Amino acid sequence: MIVWLNGTFGAGKTTTAHELLDLLPGSTLYDPELLGSGLRLMLPAKRFEEIDDYQDLPAWRRMVVDTAAALLTEVPGPLVTPMTLLCQEYRDEIFGALAARRIPVRHVLLHTEETILRERIAHREETSGDAETHASIRRWSLEHLTPYADALPWLRGDAHVVDTTRLTPRQAAEQVAEAVRTGAGACDIVQTPEPTAETLAAGVLLFDDQDRVLLVDPTYKAGWEFPGGVVERGEAPAQAGVREVAEELGIELPRALRLLVLDWEAPKPPGFGGLRLLYDGGTLTGDRISKLLLPDAELRDWRFVTEAEAEKMLPPVRWNRLRWALRARERGCPLHLEAGVPLG
Repeated sequence: MIVWLNGTFGAGKTTTAHELLDLLPGSTLYDPELLGSGLRLMLPAKRFEEIDDYQDLPAWRRMVVDTAAALLTEVPGPLVTPMTLLCQEYRDEIFGALAARRIPVRHVLLHTEETILRERIAHREETSGDAETHASIRRWSLEHLTPYADALPWLRGDAHVVDTTRLTPRQAAEQVAEAVRTGAGACDIVQTPEPTAETLAAGVLLFDDQDRVLLVDPTYKAGWEFPGGVVERGEAPAQAGVREVAEELGIELPRALRLLVLDWEAPKPPGFGGLRLLYDGGTLTGDRISKLLLPDAELRDWRFVTEAEAEKMLPPVRWNRLRWALRARERGCPLHLEAGVPLG
């Protein structure tokens, strides 16, 4: 298990984490910030000029999961992880990958009133470094108060909140320990196994009466997606699309789905690629749309969007596939793509 202590800078994550080690038998401190420091030493400086934070590195997010899994083969756990995580897409990517490894997460938000945060940051003392470095760290901490405030709505909905405004680190740790014992903060994410080879996946495009396409927001990976999923062994791809739509959205579709796109996705480490099929699921009436369901452990939200809106929401590979699927729908003829490029 991982006990992820979230919160902005000055909320007391590190001090609370050290106190928590005394309260959770077998626990070990796991600080992903060390992975960021390591990447700064190993990657070219130019790479860090391209990003705002080491959390923006896909390598860091992957290493957080891989290192946690490796540590749990050496220690009994839980891993106590004091780490600010304000980007919901990064939360989905990391927590979803941990769920795929069968590593449960207890997400706890240490929240502190802004006035107290500013006081703590102003009086923060560093163990090493010069005054200029200390001032830079304080400025950096203050700059993150606004992103934290922006993230609070989703953080409150996702994590168990412990208000540390008037608590000592020990008192905060005691509340966290009790929350862990009672199961608070558990992230119920669908445990989608990580692929070990090329996969065959079937997606389904559903439309409203304005010809907008339905996208869903998974809890277990970053970015928006089409309804659908991996085709199971011995299962027909179109049948898999129908099954996934029923499981994800509670909508029963006819078995005779029309193929729009067959796309071979090239392997790109750590992914293995494979065949991706997109089917036309037809237009949903207002009555059927009103009955859409979302499984909490798998999907967070759904939205009908225009093609232009989809371009801003989908990762480039999925957007390109959607773009060609919409052209195929207009022409009434399926398209065969290889790495997103039409053949013939």
